[in-house]
Amino acid sequence: MNVEELVREALREQAAAQPPAGAGLADRVLAVRRRRRTRRLASAAAATAAVVAVAVAVPLLDAGKRDVRPSGVVQRNGITAHPDQSPPRQLVAAGRTALAAYYTSRTVPLTDDSGIGVRTYRLLDPRTGTYVKDARWAFVAVAPGLRTAAVLEQTLPVRRIGLLDLATRKVARWIPVEHGVGGLAFSYDGTRLLATTYGANPDTRGRVEDVKGGLGWGPAATPSSRTGFYDIDVASGKGTWTGVEAGKDSFARADFSYSRTGGQVYAQVVGDRDGMQRFYGLDGERIAAPADERYLRSDVGARLSPNGRLAALGLTKEIAPGKSYSSIRDPRTGEEVTKVRGAELLAWADDRRLIAWERVGGLDEPYRPRLVLVTIGRDGTVPLSGVREEDNGDFDTWQPVFARR
Repeated sequence: MNVEELVREALREQAAAQPPAGAGLADRVLAVRRRRRTRRLASAAAATAAVVAVAVAVPLLDAGKRDVRPSGVVQRNGITAHPDQSPPRQLVAAGRTALAAYYTSRTVPLTDDSGIGVRTYRLLDPRTGTYVKDARWAFVAVAPGLRTAAVLEQTLPVRRIGLLDLATRKVARWIPVEHGVGGLAFSYDGTRLLATTYGANPDTRGRVEDVKGGLGWGPAATPSSRTGFYDIDVASGKGTWTGVEAGKDSFARADFSYSRTGGQVYAQVVGDRDGMQRFYGLDGERIAAPADERYLRSDVGARLSPNGRLAALGLTKEIAPGKSYSSIRDPRTGEEVTKVRGAELLAWADDRRLIAWERVGGLDEPYRPRLVLVTIGRDGTVPLSGVREEDNGDFDTWQPVFARR
């Protein structure tokens, strides 16, 4: 392999783990080198050595015997981490995925035994790279690209959907609807919006025993008031409503999400059968799960890898304090391919890395997780956030919302 091929190969390896560089980067580098023929070999050697040094410095290449703690600034391999911040104040991201928003929730009592959960969101400001509180919204879904969010006003269900410009914090357009909406989800490509409709607020709360043995708030054990969904074209704002009521085995909040292709929708149901998920056609008829999603679980956020070849499943074992493993499977056969670190797999960063919750401490201690980056085939983790403190029974711990960037 000659010098120019070495440089091209090194650039490809660096680019594979970072956001795409400007067009013609390799050609521009080589053009400069050709104009400086007197320093050709020295420049090539320096460029190659620099790329190799970058690769060696990346925390993910650690042997995995200990956690690697980033310094809290933009890292190589597309990682931006703030392991000293919980909840995060500045951008957290890895590979193709960013923490686009997060929310906390509190219960507003209606009676001694019932209440309504109210969320407070912090949204990523793409100009400053910080998370900014925005209490106007009861529900937020962020589109791929981190420029637009679909929002619902307080109090649910509502009769219009806002398309919020994340840079200006202004609603660019309102989409009116006839049926009250309580949940939102974008399609994988961001061109369509799925709006779940309800007859009553889906965030009802009831009294339950909390982690300390007292009475706290939890999801109310009442039938879901879900009525159906809108399938909306984002560009035009036009869509159709399809009626699909929730069954007795559904949670009060029984939101729909798109399948990977967008040709079907699914919702979470109670119980462990079929991965706690139930699929429907866009006409509202119940159908079998798509071939590459039949072994997924609705309570595992990561689901399919970007290339569709791997499926993220749930926790399989915890062998030591702060060291958990989850299953990675073949999405079409359900057979386990490998295990990867992490107690809860939340989102894919790329085809080999995932963002996960990993708990600090053992099973006999309070559940205090932090966001980490894990890699298939490597046992180490890269902390992305600080440790999230124990929930006090009122859902007040912060919950992440991820989107592709």
